[in-house]
Amino acid sequence: MKLQQLRYLKAIVENNLNVTVAAERLFTSQPGVSKQVKLLEEELGLEIFHRSGKHFTHVTPAGRQILARAEHILTEVENIQSLARDFTDEASGTLRIATTHTQARYFLPPLITRFRRRYPRVHLLIHQGTPPQIAQMAATGEVDLAIATEAIALNQELLMIPAYRWHHCVVVNKAHPLTQDDRLTLNAVAKYPIVTYVHGFSGRGRLEQDFAHAGLTPEIVLSAADSDVIKTYVRLGLGVGIIAHMAYEPDQDKDLSYLDARTLFTENVTGVGFRKGVYLRQFMGHFINLLAPHAGEEIIDAALKAQRQEDVTALFDGLPLPEH
Repeated sequence: MKLQQLRYLKAIVENNLNVTVAAERLFTSQPGVSKQVKLLEEELGLEIFHRSGKHFTHVTPAGRQILARAEHILTEVENIQSLARDFTDEASGTLRIATTHTQARYFLPPLITRFRRRYPRVHLLIHQGTPPQIAQMAATGEVDLAIATEAIALNQELLMIPAYRWHHCVVVNKAHPLTQDDRLTLNAVAKYPIVTYVHGFSGRGRLEQDFAHAGLTPEIVLSAADSDVIKTYVRLGLGVGIIAHMAYEPDQDKDLSYLDARTLFTENVTGVGFRKGVYLRQFMGHFINLLAPHAGEEIIDAALKAQRQEDVTALFDGLPLPEH
């Protein structure tokens, strides 16, 4: 049995059992991958993949258990390599982050500036996607850290550290009738067409729940993943914008009115997720400390060694979560 064979198994599953695509991702040939899988199956005396002709159709029951152990072995190999790199040169490497547009555009820039001062030789890669895509990228090892409000805690392969809390705000054109109200209410907001985030982004689900609990069904005329897109259509008069409050920039958005909505909508918590059992290099731990400075290094270190989300959650019980 060879490590490369286990890598082939993992790649095949990650690419929906398409051996050709898996081979391309691994910069090798499709016949070579198929041959190594067959050799491994012959060595083990069982099928890992069920076949229809030359194509894999599904993973066998035995194959599922083998793949779970292969994943664990490959993670440990990566951990050993990362540990060695920390001892040989802990100040250089690559930090791969997956996050949403809102986090990348409005929250991360000052933290990345501070991180770069400490680790100028670390190369940063930022991938943007939907929260489920972000969680999946972290779960499969495509990225080191996932930063999002939704989906991370739902992925059984990840552990999530709460980083900060935030709320939504309402943005409208300067002449909008809502700017004349003494006190903003859900009823008042729901009278107008609404422009906000797509499902799965930036607390959209909680927004809908808040309206539903008040017995309201707002007319959402446009949904977007990008806060800047939402503000653009508010400027065009399409509707009332509901965005993350950090996405309102007073200097850039002078033509829009900011209406505080923290009492109207449920508070949100953004977290940072990472794979269970993975060894995170020193600079990765430092980046998590920047994201969650309220915890301190000892609690962060304990969270990185945890095996269950319940254990991580218990570490943060009673700690005041900062608001951004």
